[in-house]
Parts: sequence; C-alpha cells; structure tokens
Amino acid sequence: MTFIKTISEGQAENLVQDLYQAAQKNVGYVPNYAKAMSLHPEVYDAWTKFIGAIRSKMRLRRYELVTFASAMALECTY
Repeated sequence: MTFIKTISEGQAENLVQDLYQAAQKNVGYVPNYAKAMSLHPEVYDAWTKFIGAIRSKMRLRRYELVTFASAMALECTY
C-alpha cells in the first residue's frame, strides 16, 4: 500500500503514460519508484539524466557497489 499519492496506470496520460510505458518496456512492470514520480514526471526525467551522467563515468560494477553501499548506509530495504 502506497502512502504517496500516485497516478494509476489506467489514468496515466502524456508524460506519465510515457514514463509508465518506458518502465514497462525496460523492467516488465511499472515499479514503485516510477509511480512515486507520477505527479512530477519532469523530475523523474531529470533524475534519469542525472543518473545516466554519473553511470557514464563509472564501470557498471563500481556503480552497483556504490549504490549498494549507499543503500546499506541509509538502511534502505528497497
């Protein structure tokens, strides 16, 4: 159950629909992080560009290790 107001997949239009379709294509479903960004899809677009810029300067293994270490430090279970 989400505590964040989101736009459902059935109600998605314009940028949100594009966001959901891209997520569906990439991972096979619409993940919670995409739904959490549904009220501000322009922020999600900026975030993906930011992450892409960071990842472009790192090997994938290093990026994943940094992501994992950050999640552990923040006690994130997601």
